[in-house]
Amino acid sequence: MSSFVIEGGHKLSGTIRPQGAKNEALQVISAVLLTKEIVKISNVPEILDVRNLILLLESMGVKVTRHEKGVYSFQADQVDEDYIMSADFVGKCAKLRGSVMVVGPLLARFGRAYFPKPGGDQIGRRRVDTHILGFMNLGASQEYDIDKKAFYLHIPEGGALEGRYMLLDEASVTGTANIVMAACLAKGVTTIYNAACEPYVQQLCRMLIRMGAKIDGVGSNLLTITGVDSLGGTDHTILPDMIEIGSFIALAAMNQSSITIKDVAYDELGMIPEAFRKLGVNLERRGDDIYVPEQESYVIDSFLDGSILNIADAPWPGLSPDLLSVILVMATQCKGSVLIHQKMFESRLFFVDKLIDMGAQIILCDPHRAVVVGHDHRYQLRAGKMSSPDIRAGIAMLIAAMSAKGTSVISNIEQIDRGYEEIDVRLNALGARISRQ
Repeated sequence: MSSFVIEGGHKLSGTIRPQGAKNEALQVISAVLLTKEIVKISNVPEILDVRNLILLLESMGVKVTRHEKGVYSFQADQVDEDYIMSADFVGKCAKLRGSVMVVGPLLARFGRAYFPKPGGDQIGRRRVDTHILGFMNLGASQEYDIDKKAFYLHIPEGGALEGRYMLLDEASVTGTANIVMAACLAKGVTTIYNAACEPYVQQLCRMLIRMGAKIDGVGSNLLTITGVDSLGGTDHTILPDMIEIGSFIALAAMNQSSITIKDVAYDELGMIPEAFRKLGVNLERRGDDIYVPEQESYVIDSFLDGSILNIADAPWPGLSPDLLSVILVMATQCKGSVLIHQKMFESRLFFVDKLIDMGAQIILCDPHRAVVVGHDHRYQLRAGKMSSPDIRAGIAMLIAAMSAKGTSVISNIEQIDRGYEEIDVRLNALGARISRQ
């Protein structure tokens, strides 16, 4: 198990460019299974989760060509149908959270797919009901395979996936993407209400449309998909990762540093810039870049009636739950108090006990809410030893350690590597002192 050793307290400066979006990459790379033709994808983040998904596709028989860093071509013209039914395949899928996204394409194109309980972060239960119910609405049958410990989804003999109206029980991003991919090759019209409308789902839909899919309502929570007989190839460029962009804003503020974040696709960031402004960050938009200036103090807003600010996650265009961990850490050095409300995952705030050990003033109210009382940079956090439970808590711990007095150690950094590409190298270029052991 690898570790980061972080010497805290160093100012940062310079420019940094965000990687391609992890969540979008997992969706659009899985979508290559829908066609026999070549799909070329650029700005692919070469992080652990994405590399493992690409290796999974290769084990299925997909031809993968790496043209240069972040640029790949995929051709799924000779998928091994026996292998995708094997215990080895199901076992690999169970270890990779992103593997859930191959289920819809496999079901649509080959009529059958296994859906194991996904691995990934230790952030509480992640239901897969939305995916499976959506596939069943399209006409798939499901049964639980005890030996493989996975759901087996298949189209009944002589049948086909058929479009229909469905109201999703939750606006699941991965659930929406999975159902959309399956519906593209279903017969007739599929209507999905309460669909997730995050930019990454919009990107997937636009890519599918270029491949020949017929999708209306992109960007809204009401999608209409008219099935087609087949899809073709295309070229696609992945958006910059909005969660990494938010992490860099928090990192600069936590260390009272000025940095420029390049090529952020600002118009796709939704309320992320405004969320940091509410925490006192006077960030500036400069073309398609974000400039985060050095400030003496970051004053947290209050509501108009004077009550404590409440920052909560919500479906898009609300704030992504993936940003709450870094916002919480940043708030420990702001001026004022804020209530962080993590609605989606019941275990994601449990890492705050490590921050409390470092000297942060945090009251964990319950598994979903924490009150943070900021130090206003009058008291520096203490160095500590930590273990990363998930991707977002891991980067939050790294941000805390970079601002702390002394040398901190973060273990289980494989979790951080799942979501952030060469983060130590990139942050060291800004002036951080992080070594990998």
